[in-house]
Amino acid sequence: MISKSKWIAGALLAAACLTAFAQDGDTRKEDDAFLLLRDSVRRDDASKAEFYAARLANYAIPSYVDYYRLKSHFRDASAAEILDFLKRYEGSAIADRLRNDWLLELGRKRDWAMFDQQQPLFVLDDDLQVKCYTLLSRLSKGQNVANEARALLVNPPNYGEGCGALIAALSQTRQFSAEDLWAQVRLAGEMNATGPARRTIILLNGSDKKIAQAIDLPAVALAKGAGQTKDEHEAFLVAVGRAAKTSIKLSVLALKKALPKLTPQERAIGWANIALQASYVIAPETSEYWRQSSGAPLSIDQFQWKARSAMRDGDWSLLRQTIAAMPASLRADPTWIYWNARAMAAEARGNTPEVLALYRSIADRQDYYGLLAAEELGRNVSIPAPGAPPTPAEIAAIAASPGFQRALKFFDLRLRFEGTREWNWEVRRLNERELIAAAEYARQNHILDRMVYTAERTRVQADYTHRYPAPHDDIMAPTTRTLGLDRAWVYGLIRQESRFIMNAQSSVGASGLMQVMPSTGRWVAKKIGLTDFVQDMLTDVRTNILLGANYMNMVLGSMDGSQVLATAAYNAGPGRLRSWRSSLTKPMDATVFIETMPYYETRSYVKNVMTNATYYAALFEGKPQSLKARLGVVTPKGYTQQEQQQTTFSSR
Repeated sequence: MISKSKWIAGALLAAACLTAFAQDGDTRKEDDAFLLLRDSVRRDDASKAEFYAARLANYAIPSYVDYYRLKSHFRDASAAEILDFLKRYEGSAIADRLRNDWLLELGRKRDWAMFDQQQPLFVLDDDLQVKCYTLLSRLSKGQNVANEARALLVNPPNYGEGCGALIAALSQTRQFSAEDLWAQVRLAGEMNATGPARRTIILLNGSDKKIAQAIDLPAVALAKGAGQTKDEHEAFLVAVGRAAKTSIKLSVLALKKALPKLTPQERAIGWANIALQASYVIAPETSEYWRQSSGAPLSIDQFQWKARSAMRDGDWSLLRQTIAAMPASLRADPTWIYWNARAMAAEARGNTPEVLALYRSIADRQDYYGLLAAEELGRNVSIPAPGAPPTPAEIAAIAASPGFQRALKFFDLRLRFEGTREWNWEVRRLNERELIAAAEYARQNHILDRMVYTAERTRVQADYTHRYPAPHDDIMAPTTRTLGLDRAWVYGLIRQESRFIMNAQSSVGASGLMQVMPSTGRWVAKKIGLTDFVQDMLTDVRTNILLGANYMNMVLGSMDGSQVLATAAYNAGPGRLRSWRSSLTKPMDATVFIETMPYYETRSYVKNVMTNATYYAALFEGKPQSLKARLGVVTPKGYTQQEQQQTTFSSR
C-alpha cells in the first residue's frame, strides 16, 4: 500500500510537471507570436504587427517586441516616441539598430539638427548611407569634405539616396571637379551600377540614356562608335569594359577602331577597362593591355589587378611601382604591405632592413599575411600555452548578462542573425578574462561559431582549442585515417565553410558542416556505394563528414595532391580550377597563384583554409608549422611527383 507521504510527493511532482508543461506550451505560443510579429513587420503589415505585439506583453525579449511595434509605423512615428525607446533601451544592440534606422530617416528628411545630435551616439557606425549623410550634413554647414568623400565613395551599387545626394551636393558646391564625377561614372560602369551612373552623368550634362545603354547593352553602344563629345567618349569607354566581360576580342577591335577620336588619356582608360576583364580570365595578353593603360586614372580594382598581373609575370619592379601609385588606404592594407616587401626583397635579392621593417609591421597579425610575414622573420606557427581556464563564477557572470541571454533565446528560435548581433554586441565590451569565459559559455551551449569569434578576440590569454575546435573527432579521425587525408586540412576547411554550425545552409543549397551540395552528395554517395542516400542525410553529422571528406579526397586526387588547388576547387568547382591551372606554363609559387585567382571569394577562402590548417596541424602535432611549406608551389597539369618535389625543393 502506498504511504500518504509518498502519495503527496507524487501528487506534487505530477502538479509540477503539468505546470511546467503548461508553461512550456505558453512559451511556444509566445515564440510563435513573436515570429509572426517579426514577419508582419517585414511584410509591412502594421495591423497584424500590432495584433501580435499585443499578445506579447510579458515576452522574454521585450525590447524586440517594442522595436518591431515601432518599426511597423516608423515613418509616422514621432521623435518623442523614438527617443523614448532609445532612452529605455540605451546601450543595447537593438537601440543602436533603431538609431541606425532613424539616422537614415533623418538624413532622408535633411533634419540635420536631430541627425547631428544622434549620429555621435551611433556606436557601430557601419552604414555607408549614414556616413554619406554625415558628410552631407557637414557640407551643408560649409565644411570641405571632398577628400573624405573620395575615400568613402568606392562602391556605387550600395550608394542609395544618401550617397547619391552627397555626390550631387559636392558637384553643386564645386568640391567635386568634373574629373571626380567622371571617375564616379566609370566606377559605376565597372560595377554594373546603372542607376548611380545615370544620376552622376546628368550632373555633367551628359546623356543618361547613353550611359545606361553602355552598361546594359554594351555591344549596341560599341556598334555606334565613340561619338564626338566628352560624354559620348566616356560612355563608349564604359561599354568597352562592359563588352569585354563577354568578348575581349570584340572590345579590343572596337577600341582600336576608335583610337583616332580619343585623347591619349581616354585611350589609356579604354585599355585599363579591357585589362581588368582580361585579368579576370587570365588572358595571355593581359600584361600588354596593362602596359597600354599607362596614364589612366585607375579604380581600386584596377590598381589591384594591375599589381597581380605584375606579380604573375614576376615583374617585381612594376609591382613596386603599382603599389606605390595606389591610394594610401589601399597601400596600407596588409595584402599590399606584404607584396611590397616581397617585391623589394626580390629586387634587392634579400631581406633588407627596409623589407624586414615592412614584415615586422604585420607579423603579429594571426591571419594569412601575418603568418607569411612572420615566417620571413624566422617565426613559424606555434601554439602558446593557454591562460588559466575560466572559473564557474566567471562563466556564471556571462550567463547572467541580459545580452547573452537574448542571444541564446534567438539561437533557440533559429534566428541566427539576431542571435549573432546580440552576441557580438556583448563581446565588444569584454576584457580578456571575460572573453575566455564567454567563449567557454558558447562551447557549453554548443554555439561553436560564436565560441570561435569570441576566442579570436583574445590577445594575451588565447585558448586555441576555442579558436580551432575539433568537434566530432570520433567520426573525423577514423574517416581521414582511412582515406589518408590530412585531418588538419579537413578541419581547416570546415572551420571556413560552416564555423561548425551543423544546420548551416548556404544560399545555393549547400548543407551541414562541410557544406555539401545535394548534387555532390548524390554523386559521392554513388561513388562510395552509399545506396540509401537521401538529401536529408546531409544534415546528419556522420553522413556529412563521410561525404564531404570523400569528396575532398577525390578533388585532391584530381589536383595531383595539391591542397591549394583542391581547396580552391572545393569552393569554385573543379572545372574552374582546371581552367585557371591550364594558364600555367611553368611552376608558380602558390602565394602568387592564390593571389591571382580571379574570384575574390575563392582567394579569401583558400587563404583562410590554409591558415586554419596550419594552426590545426600545430595543435594536433604539438610542434611549430610552416604555412609556406604547406602552400608549396602550383605546377601545370602533368608534372610527375618527382618533378613537383624538385620544384618545391628549389623554391625554398
